[in-house]
Amino acid sequence: MPLMGRMGRPGLLGMAARTAVVAGTATAVSGNVARRQQRRAQDKYEQHEYEVQQEAAAMAPQSAPPPQYAPPAAPAAATAPAPGGDLVAELQQLAQLKAQGILSDAEFETAKAKLLG
Repeated sequence: MPLMGRMGRPGLLGMAARTAVVAGTATAVSGNVARRQQRRAQDKYEQHEYEVQQEAAAMAPQSAPPPQYAPPAAPAAATAPAPGGDLVAELQQLAQLKAQGILSDAEFETAKAKLLG
């Protein structure tokens, strides 16, 4: 009688091999799924942090940078104005100093009042 392959259910060795293949495939697939989920969670976290930073920046009061030290400009403006165009030039100079942040609003108004008498 010639030996024929077994028909029907596989033997113990075949079952072990099939189980190993299925387990290996499941491990590989679950590893890929876990990595993908980790990457999505990280992306979501980074997006959330970016939105929080943008919201905080939008809600933060917009403050001017701290003024740099400059010697008071009031004594230069306190001199008696010369007639004519010099008054306009000095007012323009005061306006420039205020625009640069060297003079505060109060200092500007005081110096302007002294110029205009």
